[in-house]
Amino acid sequence: MNRKLKNPFDDSHVAVRLIWGSLRFLLFGIVILIFLTGIFLVRARWKEISINSRVTLDEGNPDLGAAERLFLQTLLASKRQELKEPISAGNGMVEFEITAGQNANQIALNLVREGLLLPNKESLMLNYLQFYGLDSQLVAGKFQISPQMDIPTLVGTLVNPTSQDITLIFLEGWRSEQYADYLASVQPAKIDPEQFLAIIRREIPVDVSAFSFLRDLPANASLEGFLFPDTYTISTETDALQLLNIMLQNFDRRFSADMRQNVAAQGMTIPQAVTLAAIVEREAVLPEEQPTIASVFLNRLAQDIKLDADPTIQYAVGYFAANQTWWKAPLSLDDLAIDSPYNTYLHAGLPPGPIANPGLGALQAVARPAETDFLFFVAECQGFAPGSHIFSAAYEQHLQNVENCRE
Repeated sequence: MNRKLKNPFDDSHVAVRLIWGSLRFLLFGIVILIFLTGIFLVRARWKEISINSRVTLDEGNPDLGAAERLFLQTLLASKRQELKEPISAGNGMVEFEITAGQNANQIALNLVREGLLLPNKESLMLNYLQFYGLDSQLVAGKFQISPQMDIPTLVGTLVNPTSQDITLIFLEGWRSEQYADYLASVQPAKIDPEQFLAIIRREIPVDVSAFSFLRDLPANASLEGFLFPDTYTISTETDALQLLNIMLQNFDRRFSADMRQNVAAQGMTIPQAVTLAAIVEREAVLPEEQPTIASVFLNRLAQDIKLDADPTIQYAVGYFAANQTWWKAPLSLDDLAIDSPYNTYLHAGLPPGPIANPGLGALQAVARPAETDFLFFVAECQGFAPGSHIFSAAYEQHLQNVENCRE
């Protein structure tokens, strides 16, 4: 009987095929894992940009195909820093008009032509519009655009013509003239900087009787010091008087009842406390030193020692054209002798009114000062703690601290 002999290589071929099949399955699994990991990383990066750039729609336009959505999502994630950058150079608000029938490409091109959008940001804006399905929601109208906007803010403005708000940022320690300079630079539609300044100085009559914290303010005294420094989002229809009232209302909210009680317990009126807080604001570089600096000035006032505060001289000197600043530094000997009621090197007690608009930290420092016996301080000059001061209770020690800085 003929019997076919078994090929000894058959089993090895089977084994090879099994191993190859397993390897292909493993490789396929690895590819799938890499693909899913890529998607996860893209989504993670996109969530990051969503947070940093104030993007709120997580999935984008649902009408986009999966591949197109993933492509745009990846592209925008890689451009996350550019999305947060200003759309162009310059300051101020510029009126931009979209006419009926214009599409997204035409609108973006017009923004570039009018200098409101850098050419290299045109395609990024269009990609952003496409991803969120907003390219079809741009409507005709007139819009207030700032070159300092980022792309999400620009798009949000163009798709919402009823929301014509602008953001104004006023910094702690600015004097009212700096507020006016800032308003002149950003040019909010209805706010005239000169009118705003005239209202603050009470050159234009304004009724502030509704604000109890101004009750002890002398009649027609400047409102310097009470224009609470903060970030304000206002309508472009807001005028100078309305902005002033918004700031005074903010001061009323932020200067708490507890702070008012502490100020009264120290024998000060609110205007006096704000006057001192403005000096503290200008003297302190480090926020944590504000309560200690406040204690120095309060101790000097209690002992009828002149404040000798440089910022009051700077306020009296006014605008220093050579350095284009409202706060001249360094001061000269002639500056220290300037004939002004604000010169605290010549006159004891507080100056006639605030020299700037203090922030919440300086106001809190005056309301709750540190408990010290310090009467003097000088800027730390050894570089151990930039911006800090060396405090002393004895005049001799203060002189030694000053001498150490001269060596």
